[in-house]
Amino acid sequence: MHRRPSALTAVAALTLALGPSGSSTAADRAAADHPGDLVSSSPTAFHPLPGQPTNTRAWHITYRSTTAKGTPNTVSGTVIVPQDGHTGPRPLITYAVGTVGLADACAPSAGFPKGTTMEANLIQQLTARGWAVAVTDYEGLGTPGDHTYTVGRAEGQAVLDAARAAQRLPEAAASGVTRNSPVGIMGYSQGGQATSWAAELHRSYAPELRVKGTATGGVPADLLKVADHNNGNIGAGLILMAAVGQNAAFPELHLDSYLNDKGRHYVDFMKKNCVAADTVAGLFKTISEVTVKNPLDEPDWRARLHASDLGTRTPDAPVYLYHGTADELIPYGVGKQLRADWCARGATVQWTSLPLGEHVLGAIVGATPAANWLADRFADKPASGNCA
Repeated sequence: MHRRPSALTAVAALTLALGPSGSSTAADRAAADHPGDLVSSSPTAFHPLPGQPTNTRAWHITYRSTTAKGTPNTVSGTVIVPQDGHTGPRPLITYAVGTVGLADACAPSAGFPKGTTMEANLIQQLTARGWAVAVTDYEGLGTPGDHTYTVGRAEGQAVLDAARAAQRLPEAAASGVTRNSPVGIMGYSQGGQATSWAAELHRSYAPELRVKGTATGGVPADLLKVADHNNGNIGAGLILMAAVGQNAAFPELHLDSYLNDKGRHYVDFMKKNCVAADTVAGLFKTISEVTVKNPLDEPDWRARLHASDLGTRTPDAPVYLYHGTADELIPYGVGKQLRADWCARGATVQWTSLPLGEHVLGAIVGATPAANWLADRFADKPASGNCA
């Protein structure tokens, strides 16, 4: 709101002997075999706007993660560290961006050097606090195969493994990103889905990470409700993008068998373009316009979409959850229900409504309070939540 090769399983150990260029290559090291292990790294640049300086160092990485079916894959991302002379472990944010599109050119790591990644200004606010940031590209953005868009488990694992990979990057370690770094999880929209999944999976998937809290907003916690809301509306294109993503993770869903010629045309277009063009192409379309049969009526599709539901596990660290009351893409009620589900499970949740906030405004308005809340967690201030 993703067809993965099983990557690099024949070799067993990772080394990080760097060549003269400062990049790790296949000739320099064997491939990784544990989630979060680095496969490659190379220097890159982080610019919120074209040419804008940030006083940071950045590395493009590929790292091992896990698909929704539990098989190994390789994901790309970026690690950004302030050049501020800090010594000792510094906080690390593992950051998940909102919807960027399905094409590899849309990946955050592709836009950072050019200053075209949409949320880079929000990320810069984090590095300005002295925090390192690891930004996943998610499965299938910047790596072979289709992007597993809206597949919650794959996204959450990619977020957690990005933090692991950042902690295993020697150049970042020299600037205070270590296994002792306190970790915050942060994201909005698709990033809210990814970070919420990361919060729910932390205990079972990456318990060694010192997660202090998760700040997550605009969360599509129930994909079927979100699809129903957007069918024929402004976010209609997101439904077809999500269908592509689910089919990438679960090709047995056979999306193509449900599409008519118009639907196949739109899927081909969306795979080659980014979110702005995809949204315009899909404006106000209905599912019936692009299909011969609605896949969302079928038990296998509904089961896969429900597998990405949030609120079925308890985050083991505090959560700051926020949502705009006028969100036109992710219904406010979906966010409220996630709050209710987590509270019922005993999680510590700080819920914040953003009055009159529509979707994009919610990302902008909510970012600073969310970061302030994380700063309090890094300072080991108690988080009481407001479930009561």
